[in-house]
Amino acid sequence: MSIYKHILLAADFFEHGDQVADKARLIAAQNAAQLSMVHVIDNLPIIDPAYGPIIPFDVDITQELLDATKKRLLELGEKLQVPTERQYMEMGSPKLEIVRVAEEIGADLIIVGSHGRHGFALLLGSTANGVLHHAKCDVLAVRLADD
Repeated sequence: MSIYKHILLAADFFEHGDQVADKARLIAAQNAAQLSMVHVIDNLPIIDPAYGPIIPFDVDITQELLDATKKRLLELGEKLQVPTERQYMEMGSPKLEIVRVAEEIGADLIIVGSHGRHGFALLLGSTANGVLHHAKCDVLAVRLADD
């Protein structure tokens, strides 16, 4: 008996991203579920050490960045056997965009990686925590080892 019918992998391309992707593929297979993927390009504010305050990041993202991101998403999709029509690349707040895409496609499980954070990163909040608190479906946060 399958518990989930449509799983959304919140893909990132960091060092431990394959660990999360492999878990998503396994859970999708065990549930005979459809697997989709989303990668969100974050519009984060940046800190300029020379000036101190946070400067909004409103520089246009270059076409090279978009192309590189799309290429990585396609490569991951091929590895996980996720067709291009179920691969989503969005820009904005990762936690909000992941939840939005999950709702739009009718996902009943979101799988996201989670790092143990402390200090400044903890104050900003994590994507996994944001998704967990905003999603209307189940969320699996795959714990990743921090180096």
